[in-house]
This record gives sequence, structure tokens and C-alpha cells, in this order.
Amino acid sequence: MTENEDQVAGLLLAAGGGRRLGGRPKALLEHRGHPLVEHAIAALRAAGCARVHVVLGARAETVRARAALDGCVVVDNPDWEQGMGSSLRAGLDSLAGPAGAGLRAALVSLVDQPGIGAEAMARVRAAYRDEASLASAAYAGERGHPVLLGAAHWAGVSATATGDRGARAYLREHEADITLVECADVARPYDIDTEADLRHLE
Repeated sequence: MTENEDQVAGLLLAAGGGRRLGGRPKALLEHRGHPLVEHAIAALRAAGCARVHVVLGARAETVRARAALDGCVVVDNPDWEQGMGSSLRAGLDSLAGPAGAGLRAALVSLVDQPGIGAEAMARVRAAYRDEASLASAAYAGERGHPVLLGAAHWAGVSATATGDRGARAYLREHEADITLVECADVARPYDIDTEADLRHLE
């Protein structure tokens, strides 16, 4: 592992309770024989993130029991019902703490976007330069996930991450600083939110 590889962690937000999916935690939805959380972790690692922090919320103990989270730093978010913003804050707090020693950036990914795989993640991760790095995948020019947050931005993101908006407010304020990385040719940015969306899972 090179020093550069060890400076960018994967931050997987996997706390959602699947309210519109009958209360099934999104982390455990099956895709190609494995829970979504395992697919997302594998994609982050294949993209070059040797260290992965996973934020759990809904039925966290069940997710821990059923999913292979070996080698990950698992972060429990007791406030997951408040929305993605609370999970992003919990994850960034973990990265900034002892478990994140030496990290200088985070590649933030969502567990319910299985159409975004390692190739798109690696493209965005490659935009890392230093702690001030700020980059985002783009799909036909529209900003999406994953998002690369240099450590210089973590406190600002945490301060503005509320509800389900995540880093949206912070990114809007810093739009001029964001490197957009086009990924529409290698990924599909759909979410698994409703019963109809389950058609994307195999």
C-alpha cells in the first residue's frame, strides 16, 4: 500500500431503514447473492480505498450479524432516523478520530446505489490531490455520488449536514471548487428507494 493509497478512505453511508421498502434496512437488500453493503464495500476497495468506514443505523446489530464487514471501521449512528446528514456527520467524526489517523480525504458513497461501481469510484478517487480536494461524480454534467471530500472540508460539511441533504448545502456553497468527474459512461446513479426500484437488483 502506498502512502497516497492510505490517505483516502471510503466512507459508506449504510444506515437507511428503507421506510418505503416495508422497513427493510437497505444495507441488507440482496443483489447478486450478497447484501448491498458488501457490494459497496467491495467496490470502494477495488477503487483503491484500503480503509473503509461504514455507518450503520437501522437494525445495525442484524446488519453486523448478516453482512461481512471484516476489516471495516463500523460506526453506529443512533440518530439515523434524522436522515442522511446525521450519518454523514457520524462518519466524518469517525474519520477525524483515532480510527482515521493519517487520513486526508474521504470518498463518500451510498449503499443504495449499486449501479455505481468501482470504475466510477476510482475515477473520482483519482481527483485526490491533498486535504483541500473536492470532487464529485457527474452524470451528463449533473453532480452525483460518489463525492470526494478532502479533510479540510470535513468540519464545514458536518456543520451544514442536516436532514436528508447530506453535503448538498456545503457543495452548493463551494461549487466553484468542485472537480466534476464524468461517470455516465461507466455507472448508473439510480437509488433503491421504493418497491419499483427493486427491479434493479438481481
